[in-house]
Amino acid sequence: MTLPLLGPMSLSGFEHPWYLLFLIVVAAVAGLYVVAQLARQKRMLRFANMELLESIAPKRSTRWKHLPAILLVLSMVLFTVAMAAPTNDVRIPRNRAVVMLVIDVSQSMRATDVAPNRLVAAQEAAKQFADQLTPGINLGLIAYAGTATVLVAPTTNREASKAAIDKLQLADRTATGEGIFTALQAIATVGAVIGGGEDAPPARVVLMSDGKETVPSNPDNPKGAYTAARTAKDQGVPVSTVSFGTPYGFVEINGQRQPVPVDDEMLKKIADLSGGSAYTASSLQQLKDVFTTLQEQIGYETIKGDASVGWLRLGAFLLAFAALGALLLNRRLPG
Repeated sequence: MTLPLLGPMSLSGFEHPWYLLFLIVVAAVAGLYVVAQLARQKRMLRFANMELLESIAPKRSTRWKHLPAILLVLSMVLFTVAMAAPTNDVRIPRNRAVVMLVIDVSQSMRATDVAPNRLVAAQEAAKQFADQLTPGINLGLIAYAGTATVLVAPTTNREASKAAIDKLQLADRTATGEGIFTALQAIATVGAVIGGGEDAPPARVVLMSDGKETVPSNPDNPKGAYTAARTAKDQGVPVSTVSFGTPYGFVEINGQRQPVPVDDEMLKKIADLSGGSAYTASSLQQLKDVFTTLQEQIGYETIKGDASVGWLRLGAFLLAFAALGALLLNRRLPG
């Protein structure tokens, strides 16, 4: 909840919740006020000559009589909440994270089921991802087919990343595990030199591919994709996978049409084993949407922010209105 001029009023917890015990005092004050008013009314009925009182004193509405006291109690409640240091969730850009973008450049990326072909569409979406990523994140780029190559070490220089993306070249075979292992090694290297904290910077691998791993043939082999995913899990580096393409893709090899359907199942298992998330895209726009989602997840972190200012301001407003109401309605301050 946000009120004009008052600031955020949402709550996600309290830094000093024991101050809320003061609400017992506030409740006691409210109870004493009620008791005092009842006793006062009882004394008036006991000793006053009602016929004489009604003849010399015109009737006044008592509808608003207790409003100043009510506002005073409400302001005390708000001040108590403020003392307990309420917090709210605040999203801030990350400035120490490392992201390795790992792109499959195997021959299946020539398929034209995504216009103009899978690789060109992937390049366009990857450059958008680089542009959207928050400036403080170190972005690295790895291309893999039969082997994996670090094209750009993690850096905040987005122009270098985009230039390397433009130069991606197709190659034979698909060694997905090799791509993940290479990304983990790059993350470990840059993590040792990035300062700004006692712990290693948070890291993420974003793996985009369209097909099944072919080298090695068994993804559970020491250099296989599933083994790499488990290693990433052990190192606390989730792998977010993006499977890109359709079940109807094909490429021409030696004049013959070779089907290259997208392999969502393998990429999903890689994400699951590593503790990451799996995404699918069958068009350029869907791929851009996936990268926008990833940027929102990776580029920001949620921290606890101070939310006490709004409660203090609202409490001060109510206290001022309580004093004003007491002077105008009852010709005295509430008490």
